[in-house]
Amino acid sequence: MRLFVASFVKLDDYTSIRRDFEEVLHAKWVREENLHLTWAFLGEQLSALPWLESLQRLTPLSQTRPLHSLGSFARPPRILFVRADEKSLLRKSAQLHSVGFPIERFKPHVTLCRIKRIHDLKRFNELKKKYEGKRLGWIEREISLVESVLTPDGPNYLKLQSVTE
Repeated sequence: MRLFVASFVKLDDYTSIRRDFEEVLHAKWVREENLHLTWAFLGEQLSALPWLESLQRLTPLSQTRPLHSLGSFARPPRILFVRADEKSLLRKSAQLHSVGFPIERFKPHVTLCRIKRIHDLKRFNELKKKYEGKRLGWIEREISLVESVLTPDGPNYLKLQSVTE
C-alpha cells in the first residue's frame, strides 16, 4: 500500500485559479477533493500498523492555517503550488519527525498542478503576482494517514486514520 501523512485543505476559489492558468500552461491539475499538505511521504508499505501507532502520538494543528500566494518549483517551473509559510507548520513537522515519520526538507505547500508545458512564461509569472499576498484558503486541523490508490483517472485517497483531538 502507498501511504503518506497529510492535512487536507480547502481553497476559496480553485476554479478561478485553474481558469486563470489554463490559458498559459498545459498541466495535470490535482482534483479539488485531493488537495492537501503532505507532511511525510511514506511510499510503498507492507502494513499501515506502525504508522498508525506513530500517528496516535500526535496532536492535530491547534487551528486551521491560512494558505496564501502562489509559487512554483524548478526552472522551468514544473509545479504550481499554494504557499503555506508558517513557523507553526515547521514546529508541527518537527513533532511528526520526533514520533518517527521521515521528514526531509519540509517546505509547507499545496501542489495545485504538475506543469507539462508553459505557453507564455511572462504571463505565467504575472498571474502568480496577481495572487501575491492573497488569502486563498486554509489547511484543516486534522492530520491523517492516507492510502493513495493509483487509477488510470488519477489517485484516490482513503483516510485510514486521523488525529482530530
